[in-house]
Amino acid sequence: MKKVGLLLLSAGFLIVLWSGYSFWNQSKAVTHQPEAIQENHPGWDSTVEKKTISVGDDKELKPTFEHGEKAAMLSIPRIGSKYSVYYGTDEDSLKKGVGLHDSKWTVTPEEEGHVVLSGHRDTVFHNLDQVEEGDHLYVEFEGTVYDYQVRKIWITDEDDRSVIVKKDKSTLTLTTCYPFDYIGFAPERYIIQSELVSTETPLRK
Repeated sequence: MKKVGLLLLSAGFLIVLWSGYSFWNQSKAVTHQPEAIQENHPGWDSTVEKKTISVGDDKELKPTFEHGEKAAMLSIPRIGSKYSVYYGTDEDSLKKGVGLHDSKWTVTPEEEGHVVLSGHRDTVFHNLDQVEEGDHLYVEFEGTVYDYQVRKIWITDEDDRSVIVKKDKSTLTLTTCYPFDYIGFAPERYIIQSELVSTETPLRK
């Protein structure tokens, strides 16, 4: 019994150690600077509903990325954080930070359609529940900042196949597991869906 107890204790210690390392590693993909991030995006907390716009029909060659390659930046002024976004949602990509879905239903921000970003609830997206309807989310991709306004927030089952689907409008969806404080494999998903309301190409200094 003592040997079993020692094995269980060792296993628990290794799990805690690995979780701590994962959190530390992914925390490098997050910059928490509330004042600077909110100052860079005036109007982020204006809940007046803005009209959804289209990204247009750009015929230029689309950028290509390898899975795990850094592709974009996500800013959430409500949380005061800026996140590195990596192409793909395989486990290796999600270990680095926020993942950009690559599927037949999703697109990258410069294309008309559905952009989906996912992250682990116990690391990069641990405080995603602070976001409110009407808030603005900003994705910087290939030199353009895409401003999305949150339209809807909800919780759904992990098997819900109606979340990551094709969209006709320029839509950004953030997903993570739920509940945030759940021990073990969380059974639900926390969804934040927003629509594109403006784009900007900032001047490079």
